[in-house]
Amino acid sequence: MSTANTTNRAYGAITLGTLLPWIIGAIILLVLPILMGSKGQLTIMSQMSIMVVFALAYNMLLGQGGMLSFGHAVYMGMGSFLCLHVMNASYFGSVPLPILPLIGGFFGLGIAMIIGSFSTRSAGTIFAMISLGLGELMAACVLIIVVFFGGEEGISGYRDEGLPFFGLEFISHIEVFYLIAFWLFVSAALMFLFSRTPVGRMANAVRDNPERAQFLGYSARWVRFVSFSASGFFCGIAGGLSAILFEIATESDLNVTASGVILLIVFLGGVGFFWGPIIGAVVFILLQTVLGLQTHLWELYVGVIFVAMVMYFPGGLAGIIMSHAVAMSLGKLGLLVRPYLTCVLPAIIGILGLCGLIEMIFHMREAPTGETEMTLFWTAIDTHHIWAWLVFGVIAAGGILLARQQSSVLKEAWDQANTIDTPAEEPS
Repeated sequence: MSTANTTNRAYGAITLGTLLPWIIGAIILLVLPILMGSKGQLTIMSQMSIMVVFALAYNMLLGQGGMLSFGHAVYMGMGSFLCLHVMNASYFGSVPLPILPLIGGFFGLGIAMIIGSFSTRSAGTIFAMISLGLGELMAACVLIIVVFFGGEEGISGYRDEGLPFFGLEFISHIEVFYLIAFWLFVSAALMFLFSRTPVGRMANAVRDNPERAQFLGYSARWVRFVSFSASGFFCGIAGGLSAILFEIATESDLNVTASGVILLIVFLGGVGFFWGPIIGAVVFILLQTVLGLQTHLWELYVGVIFVAMVMYFPGGLAGIIMSHAVAMSLGKLGLLVRPYLTCVLPAIIGILGLCGLIEMIFHMREAPTGETEMTLFWTAIDTHHIWAWLVFGVIAAGGILLARQQSSVLKEAWDQANTIDTPAEEPS
């Protein structure tokens, strides 16, 4: 077989393996709204899609370029504000709504080019501090430049006043979701292709060793500037989608808190993987919506999860998944099933017991006088009864101690699952 044929076959295999996740993703985006058609579920899925675009754009900066930003929500917020001004303009009736995210993207690109012209001269702590200062500055401008930002009330608009697009006025939630899903798919594909371009590859080189990249003749500052500007463009697209979905933009869309949330999402999903921020965005929105409906302390739990991820699993959820690749390739993934059941499951039960104790403490401090009952894990519990504290205390202590006891078994099974078996030597 010739070398050309071998290369073509390898290229075809790589192309098929690369396209398959995108095909599956497109099918999920098409089918999921039909299976989950309620307005609340569609709104949550739309919010997830917007956050995925924002997280992938932020990962272009942090994961690929190695630039830690504490003010990257500025570009999403600016795109959102401009798109709402376009909605309120008299000529909006002649502008198709699907074009709006592109307008926000180019505005985010322009702002990123202006800020990146001086902030990307260096990376590391200097860049992070500049981004933090700019984030605070833009948040302060919301209250100062009332003409553009609308002050404390922000800017609102109506998406149904735009030009119908092939008969669609985007009034129903499912039409809005499919519009957001379209831009999610296009943006994710473009960001993936950008990571495969020479500039994207050089961003990885500048991230890992900027001195060596400069020695080879590449300008580290120019590579950082291009990556920063491209990230601002896709952040602006996310801002335009946010304006379409929520029809309002306020100071909370571009302040430092919003930038901290996206940093948390990217680290939660996994900085070193392209699809890591997708997992992080989906998990965070689920925690925010589902867990937020069950407890007022959901932010506390998310913060604990983030700290645990940074300390023990710096690769994020994507890193945890990919750490099983070696065991899967060796065909030894089944060795981990039983240790996971005997170690991880008790740990989860113990953590739930600990969360129950925290919830009861919060209820005793914040509940009105005379109210002693609360609903915890779909069960009515009297927080003033000693048995409730004993039960959750035993669950927490027993689960954590059992998991600690079984941790050595899990470690032994993990080492065995990730070790290549050497053939036994035949006797001479």
